Order: sequence, then C-alpha cells, then structure tokens
Amino acid sequence: MNDLSTAPQPDEARPARQRKPDWIRVKAPVSEGFNETRKLMRDLSLNTVCEEAACPNIGECWTKKHATVMILGDVCTRACAFCNVKTGMPRMVDPLEPEHTAAAAAKLGLKHIVVTSVDRDDLPDGGAGQFVRVIEAIRRETPDTTIEILTPDFRGKMRAAVEAICEAGPDVYNHNLETVPRLYPTIRPGARYYASLRLLEEVKAHDPMIFTKSGVMLGLGEQRLEVHQVMDDMRSADIDFVTMGQYLQPTLRHAAVEEFVTPKAFDAYGSIARAKGFLQVAATPLTRSSYHAGDDFARMKAAREAKLARVNG
Repeated sequence: MNDLSTAPQPDEARPARQRKPDWIRVKAPVSEGFNETRKLMRDLSLNTVCEEAACPNIGECWTKKHATVMILGDVCTRACAFCNVKTGMPRMVDPLEPEHTAAAAAKLGLKHIVVTSVDRDDLPDGGAGQFVRVIEAIRRETPDTTIEILTPDFRGKMRAAVEAICEAGPDVYNHNLETVPRLYPTIRPGARYYASLRLLEEVKAHDPMIFTKSGVMLGLGEQRLEVHQVMDDMRSADIDFVTMGQYLQPTLRHAAVEEFVTPKAFDAYGSIARAKGFLQVAATPLTRSSYHAGDDFARMKAAREAKLARVNG
C-alpha cells in the first residue's frame, strides 16, 4: 500500500510551514508525571494517540496522568492528509490490549478514559470487537470509570459494528467529522462525510442515552458558513457535544495550514454552537477530542440532567 501521508516529496515541492502564533505555542513536556505516564504506557505495550498524532497538549495531559489509549496497533490502513499516524499494513491485533488498557486506567486512577484506534479496514469487523473487549475489560477492572470511545467509520461494516459497541455500553461515543464536506476529497479521501453522520445517528437510534460527540479541525481552508452548516448537520444527527480546534501540520508532507484561526473566532464559533443546542461545546485553538474530556463529560451530563428537569418540570 502506498503511504500517501509519509511518502517523501522533492524539496522544491514542499511548501514552507507557517510560523505558529503565540496562542498555539505550548511548553515542552518535562515533568515527573509525564515521564511516569510514558513509562506506564511502554510497560503495558500500549500506543497512545497523544504520541502518534503529535498532540500539542501531551505535556499538560500526561503530567496529570491523563492518556488516550490507541488500540488496534499503531499502523492505519488509511492515509488522511492531516494525520501523523503511520500508514501501511497493520500487524495482528494484540489479544492482551484490552486487559492492558484496563490496567492503565486503574494505575492512572482515571475517572474517565478515552479510547481510540487506527482504521483497520483489513479486519472483518473493522476492529469493533476489540472496542467491545476493551470496554468490558475496563468495566471489570475499574467499574466506576466512565468510558469514552473515539472510533473510525467502520466503512462497509458500520451498522453491525455500532450495534456491537453500543451493546457494550460506552458512556460517550465519539466519531470525528474532521472537516467540511467540500474538503473531504483532499483531506479525508478514504471517508465519506454523510456516512460519518449516519454512524452517529445509528448510535442514537440504538441507545439514545449514549452521549454522542464529534469534532472538526479549523484552518484547512474551510469557509465560516460551511462550519455553520456542519454544526447544523450535527444537530440534525442529534450529536450532543462538538469540539473545534486548530489544525496543525504534523510534517511538511501533510496538508498545509491555510489559516491560524484566532481565539476570538473560536469564541464566536463556540457561541454559535451553543445557540444551536449542543449540550457541550469546546472551541479553542488547542481543543482536541480528548482534551479535558473528563471535565467536559461531567458538564455534559449535568446539562442533560438540567434539560430533562426542565422538560419534566
């Protein structure tokens, strides 16, 4: 398989990378907590999206011993233009991954855990069974930990995959739309915008009490009204929580940053999203799917309870 995201390009074909504005810069991770979290992940042979996707918040999160586990290996069968995860033919699924993920949740003392994965188009179920086993293992090991999953789109296997995962009972089901429909052919060529929306609709149809969540990256060349339309599409799919963050170019081989969206513009998007009826909104340059996920889950749960109280009162 050709690795479109990491294939070398001639130097003259590589655009210069824009300098990050002050509001994007973060401190290098050097804390004791960071090193302890990294050691635990290595000891348990676990991958994390924090490392593989070069998340700018890794220093802050790992210092607090919050890590997002990436199951099903560290090699993806897709080659999205924004993603830093390796592309190619993945290895066999690790049968110990569910127990190791549960052990990490226990040792880190996580009240809320986020579990994501690479795309595994090579597997008959797209990897859904491994999500089920991970959820079940966490429930056995740390039953009070709330579980948030961030899954791929399970292309061609979506309905059966969603049904199996929903039966396992995650607290939050996240699947990111990533960008506006117009940019899918260049930014997310292996996926389909409306298929991703349908996946989140299927979650609600199967179990309306599972919180649904989705996110988009800004700065890829999208227009303001296109972002507003994505919000409307999300609300039509009854998505509870929207995240919006600044796209950062991992390497010169990836899609270029077209714009560094200002904090003021993010505030405006956030205000519009709240007006559209989302239970929870996170919209800042450094927002990522799992950034402050535990605190956001608590706020989202409280917002639903308040909304139900108003309806029933």
